[in-house]
Amino acid sequence: MKLYYHPISTTSRPIMLFAAESGIPLELQVVDLFTGEHMQPPYAALNPNKLIPTLEDGDFILTENSAILKYLADKIGSPAYPKDLQRRARVNERMDWTNTQLCSDLVYALVYPQIFDTHKRRSDEAQAATLERGKARAQAWLEVLDKHVLGPGNKYLCGQEITIADYHAASYVALAEVIGSDLADYPNVKQWLGRMKALKSWPKVYEVIDGYAASFKGKAMVAV
Repeated sequence: MKLYYHPISTTSRPIMLFAAESGIPLELQVVDLFTGEHMQPPYAALNPNKLIPTLEDGDFILTENSAILKYLADKIGSPAYPKDLQRRARVNERMDWTNTQLCSDLVYALVYPQIFDTHKRRSDEAQAATLERGKARAQAWLEVLDKHVLGPGNKYLCGQEITIADYHAASYVALAEVIGSDLADYPNVKQWLGRMKALKSWPKVYEVIDGYAASFKGKAMVAV
């Protein structure tokens, strides 16, 4: 199987981490986002969305990182994607929530406009308005994650055992640290993220984004 990815990509890291932790052999093919390789015809023919990641398993092509995580977990029969109907539904729910709620506001409305020039708004006024709204909504979702999804009793997003929902969400939540958030207002989230960072493959998978984050050290940013 081949994974088209980039290590700076938030959507690639969940797959890289899960595969590394699960011993899934993947041929890794970097798609250079910074030179626009993902927009060029050869890659667009593979993934017409012109986004990464993309998984190639023989003649089968799969896009969207949540779908890829589920596919890989099922392929190896991983307990991280339970077979029980209700437990699996809970994992799906958490992943959908991360994609449609948390990611939209924390990542695309708050973090990316501050760390990627291509996501910055056209004017200072538009940028400030985007960040103000993104911060308020991201704080609301982090509170839900802290008090209701995790709460004081859950080690992971779906209970006491790690699932692919944790691999998925951790990549997005960790971006809060890039903009200077220590997550102190969300102690259950902070502890959960610490558990994810303790995975043996985390440092290798996250070394590129950690290095990129270091370039912003000392810069004033809107945090949560």
